[in-house]
Amino acid sequence: MFAGQSIRAGFTTEGVVEVCFDAREESVNKLDSRTVEELRTVTAAIASDRCVRGILVTSAKETFIVGADIFEFPALFGGPPAAIEAYLEGANAVFSGFEDLQVPIVAALNGQALGGGLEMALAADGRIMSEAALVGLPEAALGLFPGFGGTVRLPRLAGTAVAIEWIGGGRPQSAASARAAGVVDGVADPRAVREEAMKLLLSLIESGNWRSLRQRRSRYVAAASDAFTEAKRRLADAAAHQPAALAAVELMERSVGCTRDEALRLERRAFARVAKTQAAASLIQLFINDQAIRKKAKAYGKLAPKVRRVAILGAGIMGGGIAYTSAVKGMPAVMKDVRRSALEAGIAEAKRLLAKQVQSGRLTLEKAESVLANIQPTLEYEHCSDVDIVVEAVVEDLTVKKLVLAEVEGQVEAETIIASNTSSLAISELGGALRDPGRFVGMHFFNPVPQMPLVEVIRGARTSERAVATAAAYASALDKTPVVVRECPGFLVNRILMPYMLAFLVAVRDGADYEEVDRVMETFGWPMGPAYLQDVVGMDTFLRVLEVICAGFPQRMSISFRHAVDLLVKLGRLGQKSGSGYYRYESDPQGRPLRRSDPRTAALLSGLQPTGRQRMSGEALIDRLMLPLVIEAVRCLEEGIVDTAAEVDMSLVLGLGFPRHLGGPLKYADWLGMRQVVDRCERYAALGPLYAPTDGMRAAAKHCKAFY
Repeated sequence: MFAGQSIRAGFTTEGVVEVCFDAREESVNKLDSRTVEELRTVTAAIASDRCVRGILVTSAKETFIVGADIFEFPALFGGPPAAIEAYLEGANAVFSGFEDLQVPIVAALNGQALGGGLEMALAADGRIMSEAALVGLPEAALGLFPGFGGTVRLPRLAGTAVAIEWIGGGRPQSAASARAAGVVDGVADPRAVREEAMKLLLSLIESGNWRSLRQRRSRYVAAASDAFTEAKRRLADAAAHQPAALAAVELMERSVGCTRDEALRLERRAFARVAKTQAAASLIQLFINDQAIRKKAKAYGKLAPKVRRVAILGAGIMGGGIAYTSAVKGMPAVMKDVRRSALEAGIAEAKRLLAKQVQSGRLTLEKAESVLANIQPTLEYEHCSDVDIVVEAVVEDLTVKKLVLAEVEGQVEAETIIASNTSSLAISELGGALRDPGRFVGMHFFNPVPQMPLVEVIRGARTSERAVATAAAYASALDKTPVVVRECPGFLVNRILMPYMLAFLVAVRDGADYEEVDRVMETFGWPMGPAYLQDVVGMDTFLRVLEVICAGFPQRMSISFRHAVDLLVKLGRLGQKSGSGYYRYESDPQGRPLRRSDPRTAALLSGLQPTGRQRMSGEALIDRLMLPLVIEAVRCLEEGIVDTAAEVDMSLVLGLGFPRHLGGPLKYADWLGMRQVVDRCERYAALGPLYAPTDGMRAAAKHCKAFY
């Protein structure tokens, strides 16, 4: 009947046409423009063939359909809302035409059916799902909501409560949850999904019940209005940055009582508005960035041998975290320290983390015991000889690290890669301690290691490609995102962060209330404001990194005034670890630190404010802190510290918690427009070189966008 690039269709048994999604030269099925057009052709062919009595929808891939093709979104969403509406009108005409075929339709969901994949399945009269599959409408994670009829068909099939939960929450659902919600009609062993779907189809053909099923789905009987009221209340706070979930709930509330086609018209109109938001543009770009970085990491993996066994030097917070994470991912880890007490503390922390995993149901007790057995604590180097990579994670002191690195080089094989976990020390200088600096590479893990997804892989002046590839492949094996960085003071993330922090210190000097700055920046989207972040990192630790980076860029990052960090360190107010910094800290019943306002801090800082306390608007504070960060991000790209804008933005999002709805500093600059960025910089030029845009930024100001 039909054989295309994405779909093939033909009679599989008497009267039954199988419509099989099987995208050629692709690992998964997606509802890209070509696939939608082929579905239009298949629908027309079926409609014209009187021999068709039923339709079985299947997939030849391991998954059913993973969703729309997100790589098509930037071009589509870059146009006017009317163009987006027109595209959706055409696409939905295809799905509605398929749904309206005058024969029963059953979909066999053999694997993931997400986003547009589930929307396609909702156009069927019945669905059988593999017990190993996942279904859901995760568009909210992209700053969107379903646009192929999901807000129309799901509430009509499963009710308002399910639609609000699935679309507003965006979480993929298991087969059991989907069956309980009434979204699928049955669950089957993965090997029997097609067979069970065929049975359901034949029963619908025989009974004719599919007509009554369609009739029931044509009406949207909403739950009590308080379901919408409660959902809107719950989603209101997040809507300031990510409005899609709230917009979807409001849309479904408006759709009550509408016909299918009227509701689809409302959906595409609302979708076109949401698609033009900053959140949608940013989150879609982050998805594309993530795919590009994963592809790059995969390429590094092909250049390096597989890491089978690792050694970690230092059983502190970082070293213990790296050893634990390695063992969890199936790589036996030797954890060496010079103190038995440190090893005992490292093992105790691993036990604590594993106990939490067992308690939450993520690991079985047997698996947890197996992971713990994969961590070998030792005081001797002899156990480190047969490893593929050594990660040094001792105290952040240049002299100590060089001694340890020189020592371990004599204990391991010539092919073993040696890495240093450091946040600021020069990789080339550290590598000078080795006879073979080509085998040496930096690996900056972020704390806490088990949770933080980014690893900066730092290339020193003499670091070999093999060392870089091995470190990147090891980070990927830990389920981290490796970003390869050329050496410079602070590397990438801390270097870009430092102008933001310096701008904060300047604002405090100029009279800003540090608590107000934290409130503004947290409302802006940061997980914590700059004062609170310094407290969490530790004021003494932050001061060391500040001094290293400022020394590396004295022309624009020198500090000519006495600042808050210096004062608080001298007073022993080191943040959470000492119980006081900018804030004071108390422990909750679980032992976690609770932030409290400390009136004494304002009095202490007043001595640093020659003009006294000054009220600054939220807009001014955002510009004063964000502009230096954006400028430094641009400098890092221009200097080739990383290769692409995607790596800059993903590193800040993953390593710092940069607000996702902004997409990273360079996407944020694109959204503002470089002309606007440069104009704002000139407004604050009197504050010093932190606010001086680069020549490249001035040149780019002639265009709307500079990076994407």
